[in-house]
Amino acid sequence: MIRTINKSFTMKKTFFAAILTFLGFSAMYAQRMAFVDVNQILESIEEYKGAQDELDRTAATWRQEIAQEYDKIKGLYNRYQAEQVLLSDEARKQREDEIMAKEKEVRDLQKDRFGPEGELFKRRQELVRPIQDRVYAAIEEYANDRGFDFIFDKSGGAGMIFSNPEFDKTQDILQRLK
Repeated sequence: MIRTINKSFTMKKTFFAAILTFLGFSAMYAQRMAFVDVNQILESIEEYKGAQDELDRTAATWRQEIAQEYDKIKGLYNRYQAEQVLLSDEARKQREDEIMAKEKEVRDLQKDRFGPEGELFKRRQELVRPIQDRVYAAIEEYANDRGFDFIFDKSGGAGMIFSNPEFDKTQDILQRLK
């Protein structure tokens, strides 16, 4: 927990150092900057709250299913432990293989549901991504209407969420490297 707090503090410190650096540069070049709290914006949208609730319910149901499967495996193992001395070598091996196969099956289910490309991730993309896209589009429209060059997200690790393409100097650097 302390590591998480320190990481969070370090990220915030780095974020604010970047903002101060940009503020220094903005004084020289008169760029306009702002920040928003994207989490606060999202939390104020009922559709987002509903999507989050649905995802939480789905995840809780899946966690419960997986816990039940692990309980079944524990039961198989306990029965195996009790009967182990009575089993032949072949029957022991068969039971061990059965338990290991069941454990692998449940781990695969867990990965399919909660892994980086799992069902929960895909469901989150379906439900939450369109809302996030609307929020980012509104931020970009606001920045363009009000003449902001940079907008930062103060709520998370996203950092800069809008920048005027005029300030993108990637091609200049690529030219220098040729």
